[in-house]
Amino acid sequence: MALDNKKLMVAALGLGATYLIRNKDARTKLINGFQSLLNRGSGKAVSGTGTNTIPK
Repeated sequence: MALDNKKLMVAALGLGATYLIRNKDARTKLINGFQSLLNRGSGKAVSGTGTNTIPK
């Protein structure tokens, strides 16, 4: 039974990779999502102003 689950996961990964290779918009959206998560995790500013000041 574990082998069947492994085969299904490999098939799903293959289909996902094929989809991303063929669809540039989906690939760009996924990359931007990962970059956003990485920026939030590292404490970098996410705002468009580029400053970390608190309004008074």
